[in-house]
Amino acid sequence: MGIKVGIVSESSPGERRVAMVPGAISVLGKTGAELIMEAGAGLKAGFPDSEYTAKGVRLASRQEVLGTAEVILQVRSPGANPETGGSDLAMFRRGQTVIGFGEPLTAIDAARHLAERGVSFLAMELMPRITRAQSMDALSSMATIAGYKAVLMAADSLPRMFPMLMTAAGTVAPARVLVIGAGVAGLQAIATARRLGAVVSGYDIRSVVKEQVESLGARFVVLEIESAAAEEKGGYAKAMGEDFYRRQRELMAGVLAEQQVVITTAAVPGKKAPILITGEMVSHMAPGSMIVDIAAERGGNCELTRPGEVVEVAGVRVLGPLNLPSTIPYHASQMYAKNIATFLKYLIKDGRLWLDREDEIVRETLVTHAGEVVHPRVRELMGLPTLQTV
Repeated sequence: MGIKVGIVSESSPGERRVAMVPGAISVLGKTGAELIMEAGAGLKAGFPDSEYTAKGVRLASRQEVLGTAEVILQVRSPGANPETGGSDLAMFRRGQTVIGFGEPLTAIDAARHLAERGVSFLAMELMPRITRAQSMDALSSMATIAGYKAVLMAADSLPRMFPMLMTAAGTVAPARVLVIGAGVAGLQAIATARRLGAVVSGYDIRSVVKEQVESLGARFVVLEIESAAAEEKGGYAKAMGEDFYRRQRELMAGVLAEQQVVITTAAVPGKKAPILITGEMVSHMAPGSMIVDIAAERGGNCELTRPGEVVEVAGVRVLGPLNLPSTIPYHASQMYAKNIATFLKYLIKDGRLWLDREDEIVRETLVTHAGEVVHPRVRELMGLPTLQTV
């Protein structure tokens, strides 16, 4: 019998995704993994139990899955599920491995509790951005969904149409859209807004993405500001100093005033999102304009953003959506399941889970193991000394 892998319903309020979908099970085909799933776990995402059982998955209660599986696959593990994650944590067993999103750079207490339970926790958001881990990069998958959905929200709420139309009643001018941040979410937002017919501009502190923005048919906004050190190793945006952001805001104010839609996507892993748009800048935007702040979960890129709410100031609406991937749960689950199944397959050697801490992918994602918090960045945030390797 192979390693027993468990999937449970997501208990986080409003979470509709599921960690494994029937179509991704084939990825695990030759590993000998035996899958056990909480009945109904995929229903909210559009995947009935019958599709799982047809692939050989055994249905069980949540207690049985958490109590017997050697590996638990989740979308939101305890750190990313502060409301109800504690009840799962209480059922985790020493020696069990949990894989999922867990906010390890901010949810410090959850990492401590997982270590105390003796659980090996692998955080999907810490997946290194290297070529051989590309197919396991769940953050990029979810950012693709968020960028797409943000544009649809804007198109639905804007009091004008996106495309230029030539009609008998005259010409309808296209909407002007600015996307701030040209990472995965930003590039998808640009592509989606262009498909809807808007005139799109893109801005990023990393000038190296200019070609990518322009390849999608958008204009790259250049601000006369020094940004040579704006990218960390691994392709993530780096937090800059306050002087940089102040100068950036000054130059951005004029660009914003020309836009009807602004989509902000700037986030730095483990840190509060930088404020790129002040209330003063919003006041110069035309009434009827709107901002969709994808970074709302990290506090937002707009000073007026209220996570999970819509704020209206002088006729400008600021949307702070939360958990956008969960609003498109079918494809979000499909993409996430492929990422996590590929990762699990990578970890299984000769029918058992093998956590080789010399391997970069394992080393970067492993947060807790054998009763210890082992991830160097998380230990540093907790004020713990560097672990000595034998």
